[in-house]
Amino acid sequence: MSSEPIRVVLVDDHPLVLDGIRARLEEEAGISVVGEACNGQRALEQAKALEPDVMLMDVSMPVMNGFEATRALREQCPNVRVLILSMHDNREYILQLIQSGASGYILKDVSSEEMVKAIETVHQGGTYFSSGASQTLFSRFDEPATPVQDTGVLTRRELTVLKLLAEGRNNKEIARELDISVRTVETHRQNIKSKLNIQTAAGLVRYAIEHNLVQMS
Repeated sequence: MSSEPIRVVLVDDHPLVLDGIRARLEEEAGISVVGEACNGQRALEQAKALEPDVMLMDVSMPVMNGFEATRALREQCPNVRVLILSMHDNREYILQLIQSGASGYILKDVSSEEMVKAIETVHQGGTYFSSGASQTLFSRFDEPATPVQDTGVLTRRELTVLKLLAEGRNNKEIARELDISVRTVETHRQNIKSKLNIQTAAGLVRYAIEHNLVQMS
């Protein structure tokens, strides 16, 4: 893991929110707030100028909202990871943002510690959903999972790894749960990406959702 701090741009149209988040993140030695934006258009400009690692972004904003900005960032600044911070726990919001390219979604009622963990997780290439967002997103998957294993695309173990990835687990956590090495998890992850022709964590989450692989009670 790099010793360089994670470069973050904050995007929200409420100055008090920006001030509060900046003040909290400035306490973290591993995070550097390098810019702020009050709308999606400005966020895109900041991304191009500052080349941050992570954009911590609201959804409801003037000029260009979070959906539009996330799609534009995916196309124009693919190396920038987008973490949504929103008050909305609407399932369609979350799904649309994942489909737009967001790597994570946390609600504004999370603790500052969880916000930091989310930033670190998406920076490392993972996906992160706060508990409230996870319940909203996954609790309605009450139908039997689509039997994609019958297609022969993924092995049973690869399906298990994909399910855990979609739930926001990182490689070390998956390795512990399945009692395999981290290197083996990485191999499975690369095989999954290759077989599905999906190269992003958000894309894998979207695939898992579309095939009802993720179910939470």
